[in-house]
Amino acid sequence: MRIRRAAAVVAAFALAGCYHAVIQTGRPESTDVISIKWANGFIYGLVPPPMVETASRCTNGVAKVETQHSFLNGLAAVVTFGLYTPVQIDVTCAAPGTASAEPVIKVEQGRSAAQALSEAVQLSTEKNAPVYVQF
Repeated sequence: MRIRRAAAVVAAFALAGCYHAVIQTGRPESTDVISIKWANGFIYGLVPPPMVETASRCTNGVAKVETQHSFLNGLAAVVTFGLYTPVQIDVTCAAPGTASAEPVIKVEQGRSAAQALSEAVQLSTEKNAPVYVQF
């Protein structure tokens, strides 16, 4: 009976998938990385961890955000039956000189957001590149 229980526990850990998500903004990466090993989430991630404040440290913007469950994060979630679900967050700041975005369409007085978005879609289609809308 003990062997079956131990095999079930080993199988549960082996079959449990690891969560890993990467978001890249397209900006070149710098060497400055903000790393939070235990960002507190709760109830199977339904209550997410607090936002990572990057504005003071990443003055040129963010290049990449990675979130993942380390083995110890997953173990903590299993031991607490999913009530406490920590996650590891790594934010890579953008390199200097990469914070500008072109082209930018500004929504000013007398111009509706729908008009600006329509123009942005048309320009993006023509250039086959992103267009930024500033409100």
